[in-house]
Amino acid sequence: MGGYKLAIPKYHEKYRPFLECLKDGKQNKIKEVKDVVAAVIGVTDEERQELLQSGKQAIFDNRIGWTRTYLKKAGLIESPSRGVFVITSEGSKLLEENPSIIDDNLLMKYDSFKLFKSPTANGTDISTVDVNEDTPQDKFDNAFKMINASLEDELLSEIMKQNPYFFESLVVKLLEKMGYGGSLKDAGTVTAKSGDEGIDGIIREDKLGFSLIYIQAKRWELDKTIVSPEIQKFVGALAGQGANKGLFVTTAKFSKGAREYADKQQNYKVVLVDGVMLTKLMIEYSLGVSIETIYEIKRIDTDFFNDENN
Repeated sequence: MGGYKLAIPKYHEKYRPFLECLKDGKQNKIKEVKDVVAAVIGVTDEERQELLQSGKQAIFDNRIGWTRTYLKKAGLIESPSRGVFVITSEGSKLLEENPSIIDDNLLMKYDSFKLFKSPTANGTDISTVDVNEDTPQDKFDNAFKMINASLEDELLSEIMKQNPYFFESLVVKLLEKMGYGGSLKDAGTVTAKSGDEGIDGIIREDKLGFSLIYIQAKRWELDKTIVSPEIQKFVGALAGQGANKGLFVTTAKFSKGAREYADKQQNYKVVLVDGVMLTKLMIEYSLGVSIETIYEIKRIDTDFFNDENN
């Protein structure tokens, strides 16, 4: 190739062809979408084999991965099952409007995408955030946060495709990764699938098992909000076990009332973990994820250049 670098279109250049592939409203497998998009934008089979600098993934696959992530964050597509995508009503509406360009600037009109692109704007008016004034370090940090946010979203999607008992086991494994249970065999257990009286798992808090943590793990729909009566039932289950420490983990969300009820318990220590916190912990403790690339950011070693060392 004489040093010629293959030109792979950027992720945003794939927005329109990706949406066009789904405009029939049917569920489409990602492999089929990739093939169609590649053909539409003129990416050859040779170009599709070009790898990232890490050598672990094709550039085309990586960029179209971000294409679908960004379109999903904007609410224009959704994934009903693994590797399958379908256009949403908002996505169909955008195609009908037929804007001259579909890029990040256009997607910024969707609040969910705007917040995703400006994760540091949490709790502020995101319309006032000027990402162009970010330093290189700010941009790197924001990119890192966006990559993790995308991974968190993928983790929740994968968890929702598993059966409820897989989720209960996952929670116990996560706690073991976090150091609960110590080194004893059977430090964490999942209770029977029926007749568990509201308790889904038990794990030792310390190596010798002087204290036990009782777990309720509920794989509920992501848009469901768990209210205080559910936490009251859990506290009742703890009382029935003669326990005073409980962990309620869910893929859903907790209402403000549910969190306040848990916080005000005096005889019971109840910790609530929602879907967002769960996936953050899974990433932090490397459960269900693996390292793809490691970047090192270096700075001047001032001690090396100190006059006293010369």
